[in-house]
Amino acid sequence: MVKNYFLTICLCVIVASFVDAQQKFNGLDVGLGNLYRTSDAKTRSISPENFTGEKGKGGMATNGTGANASRDLGQTWKVSPSVVIKKHTTFTVAEINGSGAIQHIWMTPTGNWRYSIIRFYWDDETTPSVEVPVGDFFCMGWGKYAPVSSLAVAVNPGSAFNCYWPMPFRKKCRITMENIDDADMVLYYQVDYTLTDVPEDAGYFHAQFRRVNPLPYKKDFVLVDSIKGKGQYVGTYIAYGSNKNGWWGEGEIKFFMDGDTKFPTINGTGTEDYFCGSYDFDTRHKDAEGKEKPGTEYTEFCSPYSGLPQVIRGDGHYNIAQRFGMYRWHIVDPIRFEKSLKVTIQALGWRHDGRYMPLQDDIASTVFWYQTGEHGPFPKFPSKDELEVN
Repeated sequence: MVKNYFLTICLCVIVASFVDAQQKFNGLDVGLGNLYRTSDAKTRSISPENFTGEKGKGGMATNGTGANASRDLGQTWKVSPSVVIKKHTTFTVAEINGSGAIQHIWMTPTGNWRYSIIRFYWDDETTPSVEVPVGDFFCMGWGKYAPVSSLAVAVNPGSAFNCYWPMPFRKKCRITMENIDDADMVLYYQVDYTLTDVPEDAGYFHAQFRRVNPLPYKKDFVLVDSIKGKGQYVGTYIAYGSNKNGWWGEGEIKFFMDGDTKFPTINGTGTEDYFCGSYDFDTRHKDAEGKEKPGTEYTEFCSPYSGLPQVIRGDGHYNIAQRFGMYRWHIVDPIRFEKSLKVTIQALGWRHDGRYMPLQDDIASTVFWYQTGEHGPFPKFPSKDELEVN
C-alpha cells in the first residue's frame, strides 16, 4: 500500500513536470534565464513614427516635427520623431486594444517635468491607475537631470527616461500626457509592449503622487492611504527638500497593512536606512595615515534596488535649498497585503541637545504597487502652484 502511494506521487510529479514543460510561453516575465524560449506573443511598439503600433505601419509619415529636416529625403526618413503637446492640452501617448503588457517605456520630455502629468488607464477604467508628474515617475522630481541606473528605472545622459515596470492589461490600455504649463512642450517617446495572454493572478500596475510643503509640525507624511484590495507594494521615490540646516533623515517609514490601526506591521529604523543607505549617506574621508578627516559629505549612489541619485547642494545665492532624490524598489521583497495598505514616513532631525526635532520640510512622493480589482479613489491632484519647485 505504501509502495503504491509513493509510486502514485512520483507519477504525479513526473506528469506535472511534463505538462509544465509543454505549456506555451506567453512572452512575459522575460529574463536571461528564459530568453531562449520562443512564444506566440506579438511584439509591438508605439511612437510618433507609428502612433497605433500596427504591424507594417511604421515610418509612413509625410508630415511631422522632422518634415523640414527630411524635405530632401522624403517619407521613411525621420519625418515624425516627436510630437508637440500644446499648453493646457492632453495628448494620448498610446492606446492599445487586446490583452498583453507594456514592457518598456522610453521618453525625453522638454519643459517643466512637474508640469507634465502622465496617466495610465487599464481596461475600462475611467479614473487613472497612474497619475504622476513625469519627472517624479522617472525619479527626477527636482526637474534637473541626474543619472539613474536601477532595474525598474534608468535615466541616461541627455535626460532619457526609461522604465521597465511590467504593466499587464486584459482588454486595453491608454496612456496620456497632460501639459499644464503655459508653454508648449516637445515629447519624444516609445512604448514597447507585447500582445499575449495575461495570467489570472496578474495585478494591475499603479503609481500615485503626493506632495506637502511644508509638512505640518509633528505630523507624519502620508505616502499613500487609499490602497484597498489585494496586491503588493513595489516601490517608493521621494523628492525631499530640506527647509532647515542639519540632518533631516531620522524619520521612520511605517507600513500599516490589513487593518493595522495605531501600530504598523512593518516599522523602519530611519529614512536613509529604508533607502538602503546608512549614517546620513555620508562619506567619511581618511588621510594618508588612515585617520578620519573632519567633515563629511553626501554621496550619490545607484544600485539595482535603491539609490540616492540626486543631491542638490545649492549655489550659495538664490538656489540655496538642499534637495535629495531617493528610490527604493521592492522587487525581490514586495510588501504584500490582502485588504488594505497605508504608508507613512516621518520628517525628523536633531536638536542641539541630542533630542529629535520634528521637521517641516518639502516632501513629494511617488509610490508604486500592483493590485487586483478596482483601485480606491486617489486624492485630488495638486494644482500647478502646489507642484511648483522653487
